[in-house]
Amino acid sequence: MSRQYLTKPPVKYETRELRKSRGNRSEIPMNHEEDAKQTGSCPSQQDFNPCPICLGPLVQESYLDTCFHKFCYNCIVHWSRVVASKRSRPSSSVKCPLCKTENFSVISGFDGTCFQRHYINQDFENGFTFSKAHKYRLQCYYSEPGIVNDIFDVLRFWKSRKYLQSNVWLHSWLKRELQTLMQEEDVDVVVHHIHGVINSFLRRIEQTHLLKKPAEAKQDDFRTAVFDAAKPFLLARTDRFVNELELFLASGLNIDAYDAVYMQRLGWNTPGGTTSTKPAEEPSQHVGVVPYLFIFDVDSDEAE
Repeated sequence: MSRQYLTKPPVKYETRELRKSRGNRSEIPMNHEEDAKQTGSCPSQQDFNPCPICLGPLVQESYLDTCFHKFCYNCIVHWSRVVASKRSRPSSSVKCPLCKTENFSVISGFDGTCFQRHYINQDFENGFTFSKAHKYRLQCYYSEPGIVNDIFDVLRFWKSRKYLQSNVWLHSWLKRELQTLMQEEDVDVVVHHIHGVINSFLRRIEQTHLLKKPAEAKQDDFRTAVFDAAKPFLLARTDRFVNELELFLASGLNIDAYDAVYMQRLGWNTPGGTTSTKPAEEPSQHVGVVPYLFIFDVDSDEAE
């Protein structure tokens, strides 16, 4: 048996009239892949979205936080470092290689619930460290809301006008909460802003006719003022933050005592292995972690 070799088909010449009647179509028919490419029905071609930097499949898919263009994590981190090395001064932002938009962080590991955020030029080894107290408070935001409502009566706090008493622990409590939710160490500006809104509102109640308003109305006004102040920074967790703020104010306790009551109700153990013992010692025990930011759907708080 002789071997057979595939050869190109002979070129078929057509007259001008025949070509015109055939609509100038090519004599060689398209294969299925070419046909699918033209019609856009080829899943492999349609779904393939390569990394704009390495032109390969996306590995550890990551986004820039402003323009949301996608890259391989290592590619965009390396890109940001190369760009930073060419600058005379350190910068906290990098321009997207595609659209030149300024971005401040790389988002990766998104699974529909949470993601990791790598800030441009941030050194994780020297970054913000989450204390056990921060981790405990973050877990509180994942617990069922209202678990200590029967202990700390928020409405009574407003009806009895306890809000007129200054809370010397509020500033420290706000700082820890905002560090926990924003996962940043330097939150002083945000703390000052929200603390100022709270103090301004309470002074206005004390000095004006608002003192005569029903307790429920004053509570609603307070929640609205704090919500509006915190929403740009806390996004979908703002409503839960306002709830936790009211509970802390209504408790009248310092931070250590408040933590002890909260942890006892949740049935959690302190680092020493016993329930609700000396939570004040927790902040001194730090564990370095990669900043890990939890995100939620816009309506997640309402669902809770």
